[in-house]
Amino acid sequence: MKHKKIIMIGPSNKSLGGIATVVNGYTDAGLFDRWNIVYLCTHIEGTKFNKMSAAIKSLINLFVLLLKRNVSLVHVHSAQGVSFWRKFVFILVAFSFSCPVVFHLHAGRFMNFYHDRCGKIQQWLIRFVLRKSARIIVLSCQWEEHIFSLSPESKIVKVFNAVDVKKSRIVPDQKNRKPVLLYLGRLNKLKGIYDLLEAINRVRITYPDILLKCGGDGELDYVSKRVAELGIDSNVKILGWVSGDKKQALMDEASIYVLPSYFEGLPMGVLESMADSLPVVASAVGGIPDVIDSGKDGILIAAGDIDALVDAIEQLLGDAALRSEIGQAARKKIVDKFSMEIVLPQIEKIYRELGAQSVN
Repeated sequence: MKHKKIIMIGPSNKSLGGIATVVNGYTDAGLFDRWNIVYLCTHIEGTKFNKMSAAIKSLINLFVLLLKRNVSLVHVHSAQGVSFWRKFVFILVAFSFSCPVVFHLHAGRFMNFYHDRCGKIQQWLIRFVLRKSARIIVLSCQWEEHIFSLSPESKIVKVFNAVDVKKSRIVPDQKNRKPVLLYLGRLNKLKGIYDLLEAINRVRITYPDILLKCGGDGELDYVSKRVAELGIDSNVKILGWVSGDKKQALMDEASIYVLPSYFEGLPMGVLESMADSLPVVASAVGGIPDVIDSGKDGILIAAGDIDALVDAIEQLLGDAALRSEIGQAARKKIVDKFSMEIVLPQIEKIYRELGAQSVN
């Protein structure tokens, strides 16, 4: 029996960012093989011409596959802004063939995008997509409430991002660790990097040898300028985008992972750090409170509260036993609730409910 294909749509698996990390995790865990998934990328790194060519090629491929009636459903990974409107065209094509669409929302600022950057017609189009989608996958309880407020008639399903815990490496005992902090993500104000620099400037009074390692793209020049203005050049290393073995090496040598964001979906860096039993200090935004029980398996702070950020960092740096205790609890939380073994069956359940059939 020939099984129809599932079309998954998102950025290139070589793109920078969380969606590519999530999709690569699905691939490595065997989801694509079990469900005959064809991946069409709507965005690649490179020139505008290359980006447009990739999107058009994928759109044509989608149209051809749908025309052959060989598609059971279309699974779309989307953020806000341009990412949404880019996917919107693909979604309309799927709708025109009466093909079920699973709209998988990864955005941390989707509500701001909807309310502040969209006019009435654009807002109606967004609600149209939400209403017509067969399922909407959200990453947290907070996002479940947000999307319900826009489209209460939609079938919303909460599915967390996941980590392959078999690939994570549990960090050694924290007893003799140096005060090394790790930040992974876009370097800009909304991710809280400037708040973190202010915190480092204050923490170094107590811990002169503190070192913050920043891996990510974004406002590298502005961040470097701020580092120089604060005179913390010896306490901060800006590394650019990191991935793979280099990212793992950074986690292996860090004592704390820090992410003081103002907006989030469900950041993979937090999940990966917790899987490695690395204690996390993060803002209580987006899906992060769904992961961290503050004081037990991480520490939550209010976004923008630099005093609380300083206190949390100093508390963990001053207590190796607490870092180990929190790290071990974090690892257990990921294994129990956020591992591929727990999360992927939830995705597969949605596929089955919409009529798709697995290959094996």
